[in-house]
Amino acid sequence: MPVHLEPGPDNVHWGYFDARLAPRATVDSGDRLTISTVSGGPDLMPAAPLKVPPALPAIHQKVPRQLGPHILTGPVAVRGARPGQVLQVDIEAIDVFYDWGYNSVRPLAGALPDDFAENRHMHIVLDRARKCWRLPWGQEVPLAPFFGVMGTAPPPAWGMISTAPPRKNGGNLDNKELVAGSTLYLPIFVPDALFSVGDGHGVQGDGEVCVTAVETGLTGTFRLTLRDDMRLEWPMAETPTHMITMAFDPDLDDCVVIALRQMLDLICARTGLDRYQAYSLASLTADVRVTQVVNGNKGIHVMLAKRYLANPT
Repeated sequence: MPVHLEPGPDNVHWGYFDARLAPRATVDSGDRLTISTVSGGPDLMPAAPLKVPPALPAIHQKVPRQLGPHILTGPVAVRGARPGQVLQVDIEAIDVFYDWGYNSVRPLAGALPDDFAENRHMHIVLDRARKCWRLPWGQEVPLAPFFGVMGTAPPPAWGMISTAPPRKNGGNLDNKELVAGSTLYLPIFVPDALFSVGDGHGVQGDGEVCVTAVETGLTGTFRLTLRDDMRLEWPMAETPTHMITMAFDPDLDDCVVIALRQMLDLICARTGLDRYQAYSLASLTADVRVTQVVNGNKGIHVMLAKRYLANPT
C-alpha cells in the first residue's frame, strides 16, 4: 500500500536538518509516496472562519522549534541509499492542503531589510474554483504551488543545521520551477538518504523579496529513486522542457559562477561540445535567474532548453 506521511508531532522536525534524525517512513528505490506539510507558528494562525488543520496546534504544543522557521515532514529513508549516490525526486502531483496561506513583512528581513519598521502579517484565501489566491485588497494571483524546502540529510559532520539557508543537500531552495511534473536531483550524504519536505508555497516570484511567499500547507506525491549513474556536488533539476543547475552562496556573483560552471559541465557531457563551444551556447540560449535573495545563502539557477542538449553530431 502506498505510503502517506501525514504531518503531526511524531512526523515532523521544526527548523533544522540533522543526519541523526530517525526516519518516519521507509521506502524502496522507485517507490511512490505522498507527503503532506504544514506551515506557520502560533502567531501566524488565522481567525475563523478560516480553518486551522488539527496537526498545526498539536505541533506547536509538542515539537520544539530549533534554528530555522520551516516545519518539515519526514525524514523518509530510502533503502540501500549510500553516500555519493543521487536521489531522484520526481514530483508527480501537488495540491493545497488547506485553503489559506500567509505572507509576512518583517524589519531587518528580506531584500529591503531597512525599509520596513513594522511587522505586518496577512492571510490570503485560496479560491479553489478559480485556482487563484485572493489578496486582502482585492487582487488575484494564480495558484502555482511548489515546495520551498526539499532536502536530504546533511553530512554528519555538519551536525544540526538551520533549514533557512539552502545548501548542497538542498533544503530551502525556493525554486518556483519545481512544480508538479518536474524532477529534483539531490546529493546523498548519509545512508538511507533521509529525505524531508516542507515550506509549502502557493505562489512565489523569483527572488521571494519580502522573505515569504504565500506560505501554506501542501500535499505532494513523489517518486524517490536512487541513481548510481550520477554524481552531483550541488542539486540539479529538470522540467519537461529544461535542465536547471543551481548554486547557493551569500554572494550572488559566486552563485552565478558555480551554477554556470555546472551548466557547462552538463552541456559538454551531453553533447560532446568542448568547453569553449559550451560557453558560447550558454551565452546564446541559457537563462541565468535569481532564485531567491533572502535566505542567507542567495540562489541562482541556470535554465537551458533540453533541445540544445541533443548531440549535434
